[in-house]
Amino acid sequence: MKAAVLVGFGGVDQLELREVPEPNTAAGQVKVRVIATSINPIDWKLREGMKRPGMSLELPAILGRDASGEVVEVGSGVTRFRPGARVTGLVMGAYAERVVAKDEAWAEVPEGLSLPDAAALPLVTLTGSQLVEESLAPPPSATILVTGALGSVGRSAVFAAKRLGVRVWAGVRRNQTDAARALAVDGVVALDDEIDCRRLPTLDGIADTVGAPVTERLLDRVRRGGVVACVASDPKGAQERGLEVRHHWAHPDPKRLAALLRAVAEGALVIPIAKRFPFAQIREAQQFAEQGAGGKVLVLVSDRGGTA
Repeated sequence: MKAAVLVGFGGVDQLELREVPEPNTAAGQVKVRVIATSINPIDWKLREGMKRPGMSLELPAILGRDASGEVVEVGSGVTRFRPGARVTGLVMGAYAERVVAKDEAWAEVPEGLSLPDAAALPLVTLTGSQLVEESLAPPPSATILVTGALGSVGRSAVFAAKRLGVRVWAGVRRNQTDAARALAVDGVVALDDEIDCRRLPTLDGIADTVGAPVTERLLDRVRRGGVVACVASDPKGAQERGLEVRHHWAHPDPKRLAALLRAVAEGALVIPIAKRFPFAQIREAQQFAEQGAGGKVLVLVSDRGGTA
């Protein structure tokens, strides 16, 4: 099978399309013929040599956390899927024509959602929803801020918070405030405007999707005993202010992923797609995403299937 293989740490030139052996399917696993994958920040960070706890990377390696496609084989003990099922999942090694992952990594793609578009969703939607529901875990009476609210993870965090019934403020850049109001939140704040940030009410927590430098300027808006839940770097000075910092890594959750896929198919959750690239342009796709695409970047691994 063909795969985009990382042969060394560095720039996009370290990605090479190669023929590699097809993975075998073990008990409890599902093999999928990949229609599409998508680019996430973790992809280029690993490419550049970042080390993440619990994620060892030995070269040569195949990157990619999102895969959508059709089931071609199931291992013993798998009962949720049969060959031909349309699925998407949070996996490892998605830059390839075939991917094998545990049964729990996958969720069925609902009618009305194309397989290529479904490849945009697993990592960002699970990260955003788990960040709010598991790490921040606000009570119904809480007021929270979601930073980077118009990003894919941020949109998912806002969606999850609204479902919990909490008061939600969307933090964005000044030039994004009009667009952020379409999220139907309780308030919108320009995080790059220090005066505007003074309008924030006292917060019970922050769901931070952008990183420490932005969040550190907002810590005085969080009540003592409040929570800062992060997916990027942890803010300095939070614990000194009596705040609890919780770092979150996304994990497979098929039931939650299935619900998020339905929300996207129904239009309740919108994850914008910026551009689609053919597999042969995997380098260009990573570079485009890394430069700030303003939406998800898809890589079409196969030209077979993938409509509704």
